[in-house]
Amino acid sequence: MTYVTQMEAARNSVITKEMEAAAAKEGIAPAELMRQMAEGRAIIPCNKRHACISPSAVGAALKTKINVNLGTSRDMTDMEMEFEKVKSAVDMGAEAIMDLSSFGDTRKFRRYLTENCPAMIGTVPIYDAVVYYHKPLAQITTDEWIDIVRMHAEDGVDFMTIHCGMNRDNAAKFKRNKRLTNIVSRGGSIMFAWMEMTGKENPFFERFDEILEICREYDVTLSLGDACRPGCLADATDAPQIGELITLGELTKRAWARDVQIMIEGPGHMPLNQIAANMEIEKTLCHGAPFYVLGPIVTDVAPGYDHITSAIGGAIAASHGAAFLCYVTPAEHLRLPDVNDVKEGIIAARIAAHAADIAKGVPGAAEWDYKMSEARKRLDWEGMFALAMDPEKARRYRAESKPEKEDTCSMCGNFCAVKNTNRILDGEIVSIFDE
Repeated sequence: MTYVTQMEAARNSVITKEMEAAAAKEGIAPAELMRQMAEGRAIIPCNKRHACISPSAVGAALKTKINVNLGTSRDMTDMEMEFEKVKSAVDMGAEAIMDLSSFGDTRKFRRYLTENCPAMIGTVPIYDAVVYYHKPLAQITTDEWIDIVRMHAEDGVDFMTIHCGMNRDNAAKFKRNKRLTNIVSRGGSIMFAWMEMTGKENPFFERFDEILEICREYDVTLSLGDACRPGCLADATDAPQIGELITLGELTKRAWARDVQIMIEGPGHMPLNQIAANMEIEKTLCHGAPFYVLGPIVTDVAPGYDHITSAIGGAIAASHGAAFLCYVTPAEHLRLPDVNDVKEGIIAARIAAHAADIAKGVPGAAEWDYKMSEARKRLDWEGMFALAMDPEKARRYRAESKPEKEDTCSMCGNFCAVKNTNRILDGEIVSIFDE
């Protein structure tokens, strides 16, 4: 049969070539992935116009995926640097690139990504509308907001963050329930300001069915944005956050009725002890749709180290059902990240994702660690480098501090527990100081 979207194919028991490719990456049968997609629990963001994509699936029962945010800003307009970040991110295993450009020729960069990048490409149309129309926010019309969504779909993006949950009802709830840090979502703050200045309903909510038709035409996955995500621990799991999540759950059902793939965006800052409960709340309110989280960042006091605070929260979130982690770099809250920041953020997010995959029992996850342990037992340094998440750094650290004996490291030397135990078990004599 002919089908319009991946979800429609799955619901009609059709295994697409994208399902086959994504299932092969997961090490599962295509029929199993198709079943999860038919239920809305897994997605393959894959615009029909993104010809060079290497399809990946996102779902709680699958390998945890990583998204990398990048893009130009008014203060940092070097597009070549952003291209370098894209290449670095793909080389390090990121499954998705999200273009958050807010200055310059944004369409040129977006089209470059969909024409050259094999990762899933995401965008936030609300940012681009402000850049594209180049006029005061209050003068942007309802039609113009929707036109930007269509433009991004035509340009081949695979998923779009649409801030449709910040409607007038939820905006009123936000104003009634005072927060410490108010709205920290850029898209959410823009739409809130637009509604307050114009007195109109959020176009993305009011004309949601029209957006669904655009997404259905190009098979764009909707990432339902969390305009009311908490921006500090004090605001976590409050009425605005949960109220918006209820709205997103209602919109999820409307999208599924049109066979449009959906994922839900989740909290930013959150105490450790609230993360697991938030994952359960999302599963319930949003009917098991894949959850895409920024962090969560588990403490507010570590600027410069938020790749670590985020990785801690991300590992917990993914082990309790989050499917997609948005990386956070050391530059979070401080500046636009450079190439090295991007690398640090990706590695931290990959560590979190892999730790969660082990906890979830994802096929093959623990096997990687077992092989590393075998190499360590043998003191096989080349084997350890080959298995390392970041081989270059591991190799460089060892090279920068050469040990006296090649089969040890410069920390332990002849005190190496692995070496000495291996020798004793092999019937050899161990005499540490005179060796």
